[in-house]
Amino acid sequence: MASKVIPWYKKKHVSQVKTDYAYQHTRHVVQQHAERKSSSKFASQVQAQATEAMAEPAYTIPAFRQRTAEETEEYQRVTTNVGKGLAVIQEELHRMRIATKAQVESIAIKNEVRDLMAKKVAVLDDIPKMPDFLVALRPHTVWEKTPVKLFCTVEGHPRPIVKWYKGGVPIDPPNTPGKYKIESKYGVHSLIISRCVVSDTAEYSAVATNQHGTATSKAKVTVKRPSGVAESCQLDLVPHLTEIHPSKLEVTLLDKFRVSFGVEGSSIKLLCTMVVVPDLPNVPPLAQWYRDDKLLKPSKLAEMSVGGGAASLTLPHLAKDDEGLYTLRIFTKDGTTEHSAYLFVSDAAPSAAGAPGAPMSVKAYDINSDYVLVAWKPPNTVNEAAITGYFVDRRESGADTWVQCNDAPVKVCKYPVHGLSMGHSYHFRVRAVNSAGISRPSRASDKVMAIDAAENERLQGTDEGTPSAPGQVVATRNTKSSVFVQWEPPKHLKSLMGYYIDGRAVGSKEWFPCNHKPFRHNRFVVHGLIPGESYVFRVQAVNLFGLSDESQESSPIAVEPALGKGVDYATPSAPYGITILSSDGSSMTVAWKSPKHCGGSKINAYYIDKCDADTLVWKEVNVSAITERICTVDNLTEGTFYEFRIQAGNMAGVGLKSAPSEPMKCEAWTMEEPGPAYDLSFSEVRGDSLVILWKAPVYTGASAVTGYLVDMAKKSSSEFVTLNQEAVSHRYLQVTGLKEGESYVFRVRAVNANGVGKPSQLSEPVCAKALPGTKEIVAGVDEETGDIFLSLEACEISETSKFVWSKNYKPIGDCPRVAMTTKGRTSRLTFTNPDKEDLGRYSVVVTDTEGVSASHTLTEDALNTMLELSYAIRHPVVPLKHGLNYEVLEKGHVRFWLQAVKLSPSVSYRFIANDKEVTSGEGQKISHDVASGVIQMTVEHFTRANEGTYTVQINDGKAKTQSSLVLVGDVFKAALKEAEFQRKEHIRKQGPHFSEYLYFTVTEDCTVMLACKVANVKKETAFHWYKEDDEIVPEAPPNVMSGACALPLPMFSRKDQGVYKAVLSDDRGKDTSVFDISGQVFDDIINGIARIAGASASDLVMQCTPEGIRLQCYMSYYTEELKTVWKHKESKIASSEKMRIGGTAEMAWMQICDPSDKEKGHYSIEISDGVTTHTRTFDLSGQAYTDAYEEYLRLKAAAFAEKNRGRVVGGLPDVVTIMEEKSLSLTCTVWGEPTPEVTWFKNEQEVSSTEHTKVMFDGGKFASLVINKVTPEDSGKYSINVRNKYGGEFVEITVSVYKHGEKIPEPKLGQPRAAVPASTPVPPKSPAPPSKTPTPTPSKPQTPLQSMRSPTPASTPVPKSPTPTPKSPTPTPKSPTPSRSVKSPTPPRFMKSPTPPRK
Repeated sequence: MASKVIPWYKKKHVSQVKTDYAYQHTRHVVQQHAERKSSSKFASQVQAQATEAMAEPAYTIPAFRQRTAEETEEYQRVTTNVGKGLAVIQEELHRMRIATKAQVESIAIKNEVRDLMAKKVAVLDDIPKMPDFLVALRPHTVWEKTPVKLFCTVEGHPRPIVKWYKGGVPIDPPNTPGKYKIESKYGVHSLIISRCVVSDTAEYSAVATNQHGTATSKAKVTVKRPSGVAESCQLDLVPHLTEIHPSKLEVTLLDKFRVSFGVEGSSIKLLCTMVVVPDLPNVPPLAQWYRDDKLLKPSKLAEMSVGGGAASLTLPHLAKDDEGLYTLRIFTKDGTTEHSAYLFVSDAAPSAAGAPGAPMSVKAYDINSDYVLVAWKPPNTVNEAAITGYFVDRRESGADTWVQCNDAPVKVCKYPVHGLSMGHSYHFRVRAVNSAGISRPSRASDKVMAIDAAENERLQGTDEGTPSAPGQVVATRNTKSSVFVQWEPPKHLKSLMGYYIDGRAVGSKEWFPCNHKPFRHNRFVVHGLIPGESYVFRVQAVNLFGLSDESQESSPIAVEPALGKGVDYATPSAPYGITILSSDGSSMTVAWKSPKHCGGSKINAYYIDKCDADTLVWKEVNVSAITERICTVDNLTEGTFYEFRIQAGNMAGVGLKSAPSEPMKCEAWTMEEPGPAYDLSFSEVRGDSLVILWKAPVYTGASAVTGYLVDMAKKSSSEFVTLNQEAVSHRYLQVTGLKEGESYVFRVRAVNANGVGKPSQLSEPVCAKALPGTKEIVAGVDEETGDIFLSLEACEISETSKFVWSKNYKPIGDCPRVAMTTKGRTSRLTFTNPDKEDLGRYSVVVTDTEGVSASHTLTEDALNTMLELSYAIRHPVVPLKHGLNYEVLEKGHVRFWLQAVKLSPSVSYRFIANDKEVTSGEGQKISHDVASGVIQMTVEHFTRANEGTYTVQINDGKAKTQSSLVLVGDVFKAALKEAEFQRKEHIRKQGPHFSEYLYFTVTEDCTVMLACKVANVKKETAFHWYKEDDEIVPEAPPNVMSGACALPLPMFSRKDQGVYKAVLSDDRGKDTSVFDISGQVFDDIINGIARIAGASASDLVMQCTPEGIRLQCYMSYYTEELKTVWKHKESKIASSEKMRIGGTAEMAWMQICDPSDKEKGHYSIEISDGVTTHTRTFDLSGQAYTDAYEEYLRLKAAAFAEKNRGRVVGGLPDVVTIMEEKSLSLTCTVWGEPTPEVTWFKNEQEVSSTEHTKVMFDGGKFASLVINKVTPEDSGKYSINVRNKYGGEFVEITVSVYKHGEKIPEPKLGQPRAAVPASTPVPPKSPAPPSKTPTPTPSKPQTPLQSMRSPTPASTPVPKSPTPTPKSPTPTPKSPTPSRSVKSPTPPRFMKSPTPPRK
């Protein structure tokens, strides 16, 4: 940044007291400058005022005042402190003034904003506005018999009226008393539906209306009915609700009970810890326990507790009846949360060795007044003897004695007990018998009262005999300690009760029971196995007549985790997204989405249950498995609401049931538009695109479906956008323009001739984000076979994953035109005979992954390109990276070479030159390298005879190729010239030589260095520098052993142009390097200097001189050869008398001589190095120019006064020693314009002209003081005061008079003299001739006394500028003796422009 010149009258300085004449004169000059600044007078007037201000009244000799050194020091200290204090006060006042102003403006702005906002609100309130929902309705799903509240908030002017609708029909609360309640308070509108029923499931809407328009908000209310206990379904592993228990608690299960093992007669506790929010001691959450989907009631055999952050079930007396799947269900704010695990109960120790286990599930049927039929389930016999029969015991309630009912064991699992007393209550138990003894008794049955038969449960089944053996048993992996066993049911069921599963370790003969209570289904998980051990399993069927024969054993299986990350994924997860596709009044077609997790094997079965929404009884729809995700449910009642739920099955078994669907009404569809599409899925999901696919609607309407429309909305938004304005006929659509990371939902509407049909069920939200590591399909050609293929490497895969290829999104399947292969993560689709019929869009989906998929469009151009490449592979040539070429090597050898992409070890080749085969021998060497594929021939003596055509022929297996090089004419001449040069270079390098010839560099201090590098030198090697054949001897001799030599050229300029030469020599030879510094080389060197100098250039600095205003730019080095341009207001400045341009080695400057207003403005210097232009600027305008101009005028006036003031030009000594009686003549030459006045003093007293002492002043030039016949009284201090109106000079001489014969005394130096500068320089006149009176030898000048004062104030001399000042046209006369004058002291009025330090 340019420095600013501060006027002298703004500088704080130490002044004299007010009575001092200097103070009065300074104040007068300040006033003149202030008036000049305010009135903006022209430069001539300012100069006249400055000259007049410098003038003084007629000279009078003042009385000399004395002041001690202590007084002067105290005076300076006080004035300095006062000046500093005033500066601090002034800065603080300025800061407070700015802060106060800012605070006042801030308060004013805040008040204005507040007033405007108040006006804005008042205006907005009066603006008409149509209704707008600030808070829209939201959907609700509630249980039956619970209330629901819909609310919304509407704005508008005037205030809107809100009406409520159900399914488009207005809601009228008076017509349904107690059902609906409509409220509107504080702008919130609400609809309350009390005690919801399934028929309340509908879409509700709130319509707000005013005179400016209408707005509608819609939301769906779904009312669900919980499941009951009267349901029946195969392998129902998940219990169901029996009644509604609304809860406002949030419950999270923590530590859950696991698969447990118990023994008959012992106790066990199932515990589950939980977190309840809020945790209210008096209001614990509602918990229910189930065994095999049957609700348990608290009793002596089942103790339940909940509270304290835990729910527990204690079974104090275990029996095999307690074995089964236990489920804990807890009611929460959002529904229910539950957990299930299996409890195994094994037989207790038998009463006798080898005795059977106890029977179980004792139950009374066909109850009469004196007769009851008792039935039970037989125990499992593994290693025990076969059961020969059973004993049945009874006891009356309240009694302790058991009575055996049968004398002989019965062989079937039922027995009619007679002889009961009517109205009495009984309990029954059973004991099994075999050859080893009698088992422990079973658990007693529930209490039975002997009464007349009415509606009693009867035992079903009349088939006699045991069932046949179960079919094939298959065991699969499940977890690290369990195995999943499934089997085929018996061909003859015969009132089947269930199955017993046995297992044994491979290598062991002992079987162990896997369950102790008949299991109803044909799939079972065996727990408690040893990890790593192998097992086999068998199954037996059970009915009233006993156990069937054992099934065949399963194949051995090792116990280790199944696919799908363990037990949670052994079976599929629940299907979801159940939707209705068609209805004809007696049947409904429903579809669903496949489970998100397949469980490690392919899903091969679906089971559907249905439920009448009014009866809550679930019934199986299909007994045999369904493989497709669509099913038509028949035998329905028209007008009835139905719910559906689905289970999926795989090799691991049947998974969990899905959540019940929404209630669906069975009614005939009669609309002419098509039904909804279904099974929406996504493929190729990327950051900005995806492909959506769907299936055609089942219900087509009155005409065939002609196309589809796809709608899209952001997740949680109801604003759908139709992606295709024209319906597409195919069932897929690529969606582009998505925002990465954003989630979207889609729906599809089918179109026929009658209109647009129902929208499909909303898709699952899909996030526009590619899977990590996603790769696209690659189209290529097999390098070995030439087959054209499409390939995909999956970023993730599982053991059960498969690659499913499609063309135009239709599965390809078995097609003779393509072949599909899979290896690891990569699948390849190979075309057998590709042609135009294979064009199209190919896609591939990897199953059992998180959506790995990709697609590729095979175009005709791409196919043609691959067909060409395929042909090239099947008809191979040896591919070449580089054809035959040549290069000149060291020593002048020439190498002919080519490079193949790949060579085999069995490659063969030959070189042919001018139709003649060339073999390896004397003068040429032929070789090849298999690794790099290079084949080469080196010619050692390359001469004119080698001109011609060269060819290489290659055979590598089936592939062939050849490459030729024509080396004739100019090409051959260039090669021959290069070879001869390399031969000479080889010879040159045998002695001392330059490894790098001369080049130049520019150092940071802008010194140009001519440098070179040498090699193969020794101590005796000589190195010499020459310029224009004149040897240059540098200060530091070259050190060739260092490997580099350099010649510095400091202060580089045009004088350094010329031809430089470096010579290196010893007894082995001589080498020379020449460097011509001229032309472009000289320009490059100057640019190099400019690059460093320009980077080091300082900001422009302003310096005022008596001649004008100078702008200076300091840099590390400057020479006039640098490309520098000075500009004023973007106009280039040429050097002239007005604008002088110059510089020194340290800086560049531009001087504005005699400045005027035209020279105001922006100045800059540009230093160009050929690439970059370095610019430095200075703004010489405004206050900066005003201050500079005033300083220039002051310096100009001061220089003028200094040049023309009165002064002693020469002739006076410092000390005079003279013998008495001699005559003394003190003569000097004086000068000044106007002619100065001269006064002589002796001992500070004016000397008058007398006969003894004569004072003379001749011609206004020569002043003399002549003392005739000096006496000792004439000794003393003499002085001369030369003065005119611009100032003067005071010179002192010490005179010593000694008597004749005395020793000449040592000279005593007099006091130094004061010199007074003047304002305006005047050319001096010719100096007077020297006086004839002998003048003693002058001595050194002395220091003036502080008490001396000149009667006229003067200015301090101008400090020297670092830049030489242009010479004045009028030379200043020089004194023949050293200057001894001292200028009169005045207050300092000059401030030098600050100069920044040079870089």
